[in-house]
Amino acid sequence: MAILSKSELQDGAAIVYRHMLPTAQICWPLLSARTGAEVWVKHENQAPTGAFKVRGGLTYMARLRAEQPSCTGVMAATRGNHGQSVALAAAKSGLSATILVPHGNNPEKNAAMRAYGAELIEHGSDFEEARVYAIELARDRGLHMVPSFSPWLMQGVGTYAMELFSAVPDLDTVYVPIGQGSGICSVIAARDALAARADVVGVVPENAASYALSFAAGQAVSTNSANTLADGMACRVPDAAALEIILAGADRIVTLSEDEMLAAMGIYFTDTHNASEGAGAAPLAGLIREKDRMQGKKVGLILSGGNADRLLFAKALAQGH
Repeated sequence: MAILSKSELQDGAAIVYRHMLPTAQICWPLLSARTGAEVWVKHENQAPTGAFKVRGGLTYMARLRAEQPSCTGVMAATRGNHGQSVALAAAKSGLSATILVPHGNNPEKNAAMRAYGAELIEHGSDFEEARVYAIELARDRGLHMVPSFSPWLMQGVGTYAMELFSAVPDLDTVYVPIGQGSGICSVIAARDALAARADVVGVVPENAASYALSFAAGQAVSTNSANTLADGMACRVPDAAALEIILAGADRIVTLSEDEMLAAMGIYFTDTHNASEGAGAAPLAGLIREKDRMQGKKVGLILSGGNADRLLFAKALAQGH
């Protein structure tokens, strides 16, 4: 799959900025002192819906309306942030949205999706089971299935990476969480489009390590489970197109324990007073894991979302940092 060009990303920006402002990238002195690197945080936790995914939803619905004007409704599977993005963007585009989530999903993300106007259906024990059922249900109901990874999504998601590399062009390394792959692939695309020199490092949970295993093997490797507090990275079946881009453009993938990600959530609040969900905190956990390697480097962290539920966030804060 061809990676996005600079002009395609700029076209995506023209759509995204009709609905939201760019998010901030901030160099936080306490994080820098803690890690020994010059740390720049890209604050996608401050985007509408509280996560980066909204950018992709906006471009996807714009493209869908232009290319399939007879479409009246969409379907998506999610653990939350993708679903919120689809629900918000569908509502703005005059489309209905039906969202599939697994049983036991984050109740606050479920409430947010309903608040954006989506019909919410619970099915299966994890994202993959919900996704397979969503495909069947979309076909039965005559709805357009919005995938979790596609060039239309990347065209919007890549705008946050364009903002980051434009503001801080001399980053040495950027740490990015990997769920289904739109985030890291968009960072790779923007880096290449702007001829930036940063290494792109993916981070995944040890409990949902399909992309790390796939990166090491050079081919798709699925896992039997993805039981992690970082629901935005709870992937057990990698996307083939995303993996192709990651294999070609990422430097490495770091695996993280549940305790490391939970600690990073607390550290973000202690050092910056920002809320982060598990996936959003994972890049910081990756930097801390590689602290010795990153001494004196200029590092970007993608704080991809802040939508942690109250109980998990309270647990992160209670640990002390």
